Amino acid sequence: MNGSIKTTAFVLSLIAGILILLSSIMSLLMLAYYGASFGFFWGMMGGYMGMMGSLGVPFGSFIGLILVGLVCGILVIIGAAMLNSHPAEHRSWGIIILIFSIISLVGMGGFFIGALLGIAGGALALS
Repeated sequence: MNGSIKTTAFVLSLIAGILILLSSIMSLLMLAYYGASFGFFWGMMGGYMGMMGSLGVPFGSFIGLILVGLVCGILVIIGAAMLNSHPAEHRSWGIIILIFSIISLVGMGGFFIGALLGIAGGALALS
């Protein structure tokens, strides 16, 4: 694997993991601060029978999406670190970065930019 491609894949993947983790932590903090009336995201009023706003998304699903984002962010950061420390295994770590960047799209994927950077970094690691 070429040195500049390795560095680019590492940097893109690391930034992606940080953005994915940051967006999940921000969502978690906002949920803790605002509670169930997480108004600007789900609507201004609480929904019917435990639903949130007009989207009809259960409160527990939102917590699940936050957890998916946290796990994906951590795994993309680990994948980026391992890509940097073990460049001979770039295909394995590239696949892990790519898969968890795609999965992170479910939980907003680091403001969506993080997921796109992770997909680009994972693709570069595979090349």
